[in-house]
Amino acid sequence: MTIAQNLGAFAASPIDADERIERFVRFSLFDWATVGLAGRNEPVSRAAREMAMSAAASPDGATLLGGGQVTASAAALANGATSHALDYDDTHFGHIGHPSVAIVPATLAMAETRKADGKIFLDALSVGLETACRIGAWLGRSHYEVGFHQTGTSGAFGAAAAAGRILRLDEDRMMQALCLTATRAAGLKSQFGTMGKPLNAGFAAEVGVTCALLAEAGAQSTPDAIEGPQGFGPTHAGVADDAAFDTLGREWLFPGISYKFHACCHGLHAMLEAARSLTIEGLNASDVEAVAIRTHPRWLAVCNQPEPQTGLQAKFSYRLTAAMALAGIDTAALDVYNDETCARADLVALRDRVTVIPDDALSDTEAHLTVTMKAGEQQTAHHDILSKTEPDAIERRLRHKSSALLGDRDASDLWETVAKIDGPNGLSALIGQIGMSAS
Repeated sequence: MTIAQNLGAFAASPIDADERIERFVRFSLFDWATVGLAGRNEPVSRAAREMAMSAAASPDGATLLGGGQVTASAAALANGATSHALDYDDTHFGHIGHPSVAIVPATLAMAETRKADGKIFLDALSVGLETACRIGAWLGRSHYEVGFHQTGTSGAFGAAAAAGRILRLDEDRMMQALCLTATRAAGLKSQFGTMGKPLNAGFAAEVGVTCALLAEAGAQSTPDAIEGPQGFGPTHAGVADDAAFDTLGREWLFPGISYKFHACCHGLHAMLEAARSLTIEGLNASDVEAVAIRTHPRWLAVCNQPEPQTGLQAKFSYRLTAAMALAGIDTAALDVYNDETCARADLVALRDRVTVIPDDALSDTEAHLTVTMKAGEQQTAHHDILSKTEPDAIERRLRHKSSALLGDRDASDLWETVAKIDGPNGLSALIGQIGMSAS
């Protein structure tokens, strides 16, 4: 079987998604809606929404984050970009990308326009998220390191699988959708730091919808478009790790998902979790003499702004965010990353006592923190963001994050909607919430 045939069979067949899988899918749906609603006024969100409304408005179409209805493909593009605008969405380190911002918009747009219910929506979402993770694992780190953005590439395949499942494509047409995706999946890391990065997520979602619809209409492609001699993997620096598909349909990779609980660069999160563990134990920032952060060397070129002056720079600063966390500032909130925080005298004083040390003995998901107190004793903490966290703890953190971004009432309402998504009118309720005006 070709990869597309293998994935097509998986995506078109009944799945065995147990309660744990479904819970993580709901977590990601809730997190996606949270960051999408919080990001709907960002410049890239406004641009994508304006483009969609001017080019593809449709009274019977799919709903946009921030309001308006357009064609399914246009909604997928705009909602994908909007939900990645804050770069605060989930990450899968096996996939090496952000699955939900590509998969959820495609699935939701197709489900709304084809009048699917919440149960079918959740089922398709599960398939799409897992497909993206499998393709991401197959392509491997070389694909990412050479310059491809897996949110845009692997995400497109997951979006096609999810959209195709809503359309009830059979195995052959599902395979055709995935093979057509191979000739359109794209996304470059050169876009990082620009509106192009969130648009990569939107393009992936749009490609998934378009290719699924083409396959439904009978369009065909070469069956080895993913791994063939001039296929997607060989031409896009893929590792081609066929073991990535060994357990397909029997085990699930997606629950290895990692959620962002701090509104800053993911490279800072292991350190911030370590700092959080010390503050929970009662550490007082006023008693701190010095802080040493050990981290993988790759992050020093990414998020080691030593003396940030702006809120944006603060999101890429080990020293300042460590000071913020130790001082008890809620780093999950967007509005704490501002110029005033950068200039606050007590934080600057603590920031200047922080040293960042490269340590290649650590993985790029780990950090080690040593805090020396004025009295002389030392406190240490270590965290790996891939370490297993109990689902109940993840739920608490996600709900706190949502409250920090949307307010307690809207966050609570959204949580209840997602919890009941597979009940009567569950999907309609979610669509109503994401369509709230962006003004």
